[in-house]
This record gives sequence, structure tokens and C-alpha cells, in this order.
Amino acid sequence: MSRTFPLEKVRNIAIIAHIDAGKTTLTERILYYTGATYKIGGVDEGTTVTDWMAEERKRGITITSAAITCHWRDYRINIIDTPGHVDFTAEVERCLRVLDGGVVLFDAVQGVEAQSETVWRQADRYNVPRVCFVNKMERVGASFERTVGMIESRLHAKPLSIQIPIGAEDTFQGVIDLIEKKAYSLDGDREQAITEISIPETYLAKVNEARHNMIEKLAEADDHVLTSYLDGIELSNEDIRSAIRRTTIAAKLVPVLCGSALTNRGVRLLLDAVGRYLPSPSDMPPTRAVDYKNNNEVIRQVSDEEPFTALAFKVVTDPFVGRLVYFRVYSGEIKSGDQVFNTARGKPERIGRLFLMHANRRDEIETADTGSIVATLGLKNTFTGDTLSSMAQPVLLESIKFPEPVISIAIEPKSRADQDKMGEALRKLSEEDPTFKVTYNEETGQIVIAGMGELHLEIISHRLFSEFGVSANVGTPRVAYKETVTLSVEAEGRFVRQSGGRGQYGDVWLSVEPTGRGGGFEFVDRIKGGTIPRNYVPAIEAGVKEALEAGVVAGYPIVDIRVTVFDGSYHEVDSSEMAFKMAGSMALKNGVQKAKPVILEPIMKMEVITPKEFLGDIIGDVSSRRGHIESIDTHGDICIIQSLIPLSETFGYATSLRSQTQGRANHTLEFNSYQEIPASLAKEVAERTGMAKYA
Repeated sequence: MSRTFPLEKVRNIAIIAHIDAGKTTLTERILYYTGATYKIGGVDEGTTVTDWMAEERKRGITITSAAITCHWRDYRINIIDTPGHVDFTAEVERCLRVLDGGVVLFDAVQGVEAQSETVWRQADRYNVPRVCFVNKMERVGASFERTVGMIESRLHAKPLSIQIPIGAEDTFQGVIDLIEKKAYSLDGDREQAITEISIPETYLAKVNEARHNMIEKLAEADDHVLTSYLDGIELSNEDIRSAIRRTTIAAKLVPVLCGSALTNRGVRLLLDAVGRYLPSPSDMPPTRAVDYKNNNEVIRQVSDEEPFTALAFKVVTDPFVGRLVYFRVYSGEIKSGDQVFNTARGKPERIGRLFLMHANRRDEIETADTGSIVATLGLKNTFTGDTLSSMAQPVLLESIKFPEPVISIAIEPKSRADQDKMGEALRKLSEEDPTFKVTYNEETGQIVIAGMGELHLEIISHRLFSEFGVSANVGTPRVAYKETVTLSVEAEGRFVRQSGGRGQYGDVWLSVEPTGRGGGFEFVDRIKGGTIPRNYVPAIEAGVKEALEAGVVAGYPIVDIRVTVFDGSYHEVDSSEMAFKMAGSMALKNGVQKAKPVILEPIMKMEVITPKEFLGDIIGDVSSRRGHIESIDTHGDICIIQSLIPLSETFGYATSLRSQTQGRANHTLEFNSYQEIPASLAKEVAERTGMAKYA
């Protein structure tokens, strides 16, 4: 079957940045100039294509990633507009896992911000080639040179400026292309050519110097350019572009462009850069997978002729068509009605209708070929991170790892009718969002929902009310504390019940030891000599895991622990799996109590950006909240404070910061690590609870 579009002309990209850098505004301009929309939407007016959810339009922020497809010159560009708020970092994570390139936006006034670093690290983790766009050059305080310097110093990247701005702030007129040595002003209407202007006389020397620096950087990173440079051979514009493409795909350099999405400057040149410098699926390495049948590593070439292999990266419940599963095709092709194998679940699935997505709009297609990002109906047992492959040659791709929730609240329906609706609504929401967890606390009889931050849970609560019509009481935020041990000990658990007939007998000896922060849970079987029959060991492990979830000190899950079963005894008649499960649970609890257990609390990395005059007050406030100042950077009259602070101390901090600084400072939070809570607060933490009304 012939391809629907040449593979080398496909670009799968994400637009990623700190919150308020202008991602959605830029995406709207891209859609307009590529002809995907007939007019430009505005974030403030709530008329953007990609921010289509009611909560997004109400708050003016992106909450969920939106996929759109557009065409620029002879390229097909699949774009995913991602959220910038740290509470929705999972959306960025799963998008970068399946994309080939990224456009990283920076606010020309703020430069590299806290979430800029987070998304950059995520892109590094998946080896995603990037181009940078320094946005908002028209704003007061904008500086292209400072932002490029921050990309180098804070992100440890190697930026390659291929443009420089003409002016800044209210004098910003346009950009100068250093490759062609041409200046451009407004992008204008899409039917018109981009406005070319003459380079101002005062910029000629600066352009020559900047172009020379650009070629020197290219020579350091590319052997072809270095040879020509040393031989004194003049490089053509096409030679320079080819070198930029090679070094970008190899992640040796990051091209940097500039402009203003809001005033329609530099967007078309950015689209040209996406096509010229970011990779197509065929430029990426072959996909590594694990053979489902024999567990050997296999390679899937980027080709339609290879067996079908795809990764599901997003699940959405559409109110009109039902459950949509988004997936990226790495090899082969698939048609509506084909049967595929979900290797993560070990179940066959049948592909329903296939769609190219335009945010919440859909264009139905018959075939999805290699490099496509599409959505489908009909996959009932497929979830985020699952692999879909051919029935004949099933393989398993590496899944997507998501951070654990750090904050939780209790929620209860107001009526029996709400109870049924809430169960279904929470199931759908947890399928959509892998960082949103729902658990049932048997001791309190409460449903507990957990997420990445206050805003995350607030939006979930509002969606329950507005989208699903559920009335509920929602508790005050609770921190997701953990427990762990600090000593290595041995403990016994005996479960013996004699009641006349057949009894219950299980006797287990365990050793319990810490694995260190982030070490996770490990269960080791060291039974020798048949002291416990092998068929009872899984029951012991199940009892241990059950006790870990319930906790010992304050009912919080126990983490970072190694449990080794090494001895015990059994009764030929009375022993059973249930008896050994109970014995394993009892032994674990006994061991943890003896191993000096402690409570761990989530520590957040907080960045505060404030005018210098409020620096002292903010430092004092952070210290009073048990925060630790790590660094203070000064840029003119602005100070950037980096600190580590317990999550429990950050509730209500936004209001406090506004009152201290007359609303002129802002802050961002992201999860850093778990640390032991001070002993003086441990008892208070163990007893803390609360419920409040939500209408």
C-alpha cells in the first residue's frame, strides 16, 4: 500500500515550556499560517483550538495536551501543545516519549524558569532534538542575549543563535536571519509573503560578528564544516543548513530563534526551522523492543514493511464518540478493523475507527502508517504505556514512567445516586491521567484521590462536578507521606488457630532492612531445606505487600525496604496459603516496629521570582516554613530564589506571597525527593485529618 505522506517529510513535535511562555498563543499562530484555521484564537478570549476544555478556557492555562496536524510547505507537522504547569508534567512526559522533536519556548523577559529546566531534563531523558524560540520580544525587560546565556548556563546546553532580533521591548521590529543575512518584520496575513526589510545600518557589524560566531560553533560540532573552515572554503547557505540539521539531530547544538507570537513576528521562520532542522521519523534510530514470545531483544526498522508496532500514550473519554486511545506508530501500518495484540496486557484488541486529531475535532482516516500519531475507538483493555503490535510477531516496547502523586484528599458522594456516577467518573479520569490515583481506605471508609498538587486536585474536583454532574464533599489537601525503616532486624510472625476441626498454621521468619531513599521494595526468598514449602512463598509475599500498604507507624505506605524470608515452619494438615499470608503480614509489622520506623515527607523544589526589595521578607518566610535556601540569582532588579521546602508547608503559600510582595512575585513548585520528617512533627502528622464542603 502506498504511503499517505512521504515519511521524510513528516515532523512529530511537541511545544514545551514553562507556564505562561506563550505555547498556546504560538500554536494558534502556527495553525493560522498553515491554513488549519481561518482565524487566530486568543487565550484571554477562550477561543483557542488546543485549549478546548471548559476548565482550560476558564483559567487561561493548558491542562491536557492536545494533538493537531497541519501542513507547512511540503511538510506534514503533527504538533502536541503541552501544559506548562508542574502539576501536569505527566502530559509532557508521555508526549516526549513518542515524539521525534521539540520546540522549546522561553519568555524573553523571564529567560529560563523552573519548569523550563524540568521539561528540558525530560527531553534529555528521551534524547529529543530541539529548537528554541525566544518569545515575547516585545515585552518590557525582554533580552535575547540574556536568555541565550541562561540556556547555556542553567540548562548546560549548546545554543546556536541562527537569528538575532532587531530591537527589543517597544522598539522590537523583527528578526535577522544570520544564514541568509536578511531581515524580516511582520509575518502578515497567510496569503501574503513574509515582510522583508533592509538590515539597519547600525546592525551590519553585529550581524557579521554573530554569523561568524555561528559558523565557529558549527565547526566545533561538525567535521564537514571544520574541514571547510580550516581550508578557508566559503560555506554556502545550504551547507550551513545541512550542518545545523546534522548537529541538531545529533543533539550537539540547539538552534535558537526569536520573535513574538502575539504580534505575529518570527512564526513562519520557526515553521521553516521545524522542517529544515528537526528530524523525521526516518532520521531516528530503529525502535528497540522485546520479543513477547522468547524475551529476546528485537529491532523494528522505521518502515511500513515492518510488522506493526505502536505505543499507546494517552486515553481520553470523549463525550460524543466514547473512549479514544492515542498511539504512535513506530513501524508497519494498520487499518480500521484490523486485529492487534496488546503485549502489556496479553490480550488481542480490534482497531475501530481511526482519526487524525485536531484537538477535540476528528478527521476519520482508513490507514495509519509509520510515523503517524492517531487516535482510535474500540480498544477496551488498552491503557497509557501499553504496546500494540501485530498478532503474528508481538513485541513489547518500553513503557512510560510517571511520578508518584504527592498530595491527596478524601472525597465522598452527597447521595446514593452520586455514588454510582462518581465511581464511573473517577475510573474514566484515572484512565486519562496516570498521575491521578483513586484508592479506598477500608479503615475510614473514605475514597481518597491523589495527584501532583493542589491545582491538579482542584481541577479534578471541578471536572467531577461540571463534566460528570457529581455532587461531592471534598476534604482539605493531605500530604502523601510514606514510612520506612532505619535498621536491619529479624522478626517472626506466627498465625495459629485451633478450633476443633482443621486449624490454621503459619510460621514465618523475615529479615527487614532499608534499601535507601528511592531504593524501592524488594522481596527475597532464602528458604532452605524445605522449612516452608515453595507453594506458600507467594502467599507470604502477598501478606507482606498488604502490610506495606497499610503502614505501621501512622497508616502510610512503607517504602524503600528489603524483606527476606529465610525460615519458618509448617503443619502438614493445618497449614494453608491464608495462614502464611497472615503470618507474613504479622512478621512484617513486628519487624518494622523493631526497625526504628520513621515517617517520610515529600520535599518540593521551589523557585520564587521577586523584585529585590522583597528578598529579605521572602527568605524569612521560607525559613519559617522549614525551607532551605539553595541559591539566589540576581538579574537586574529581579531575584530568583531556589529552595527546598516540605510540601505540607506550601499550602496557601501563593496567597501569602502575594500579600508580602503586593502581587509582584510568583513561584513554582516541583517534586524533589522524600526526606525524614522531624520527630517533633511525626505525632502531629500521624493524627492529621479533615473534611470540607465542595459545591
